[in-house]
Amino acid sequence: MYTQKTFSAKKEEMDRKWWVIDATDMVVGRLATEVANLLRGKHKPTFTPNQECGDYVVITNCEKVKLTGNKWADKKYYWHTNHIGGLKSRTAKVQLERHPELIVMNAVKGMLPKTTIGRKQLTKLKVNVGPDHGNEAQKPEAKTL
Repeated sequence: MYTQKTFSAKKEEMDRKWWVIDATDMVVGRLATEVANLLRGKHKPTFTPNQECGDYVVITNCEKVKLTGNKWADKKYYWHTNHIGGLKSRTAKVQLERHPELIVMNAVKGMLPKTTIGRKQLTKLKVNVGPDHGNEAQKPEAKTL
C-alpha cells in the first residue's frame, strides 16, 4: 500500500513576494483579513502552519480607510504608559488624525496568531500614510482586493 508523505515547507525553500495594496475606500476589517492571509502565506499551496512562509505587504493611503456603522465615534484604542493609572484611550476619529497607520496595524495584528511566528509575520507589514512607500527596490506587485 502506498502512503503519501505530508508536505512540510523548509525555511530555505520559501519564495517571498512583495505586494502593494492601496487602502483607499476599503473597510478596515475586510482589508485586514486579506492582509493577514498574505502575511501568513495561506494563499500559497506550500502553506505550513509552523513555518513563517508568508509574503511582504506594503499598504498605502491608510488614512483613507473606512469604518462601518458608528465606529468612528464608538470604537476606542487603548494603550498603557507603564505608570500607575496609565491606561489611555482614543476614539477611532482621533486615532485617524494622529496615527492613521495604527488603525490598520492593530486590525491586522488582531488577526494574526498570538505566538512568536505571528509577531515575526507582523514585522513584514509596512503601513504608509500617502501614496509613496519607498520600497521600489523590492519590485512589489500591485494587489487589488
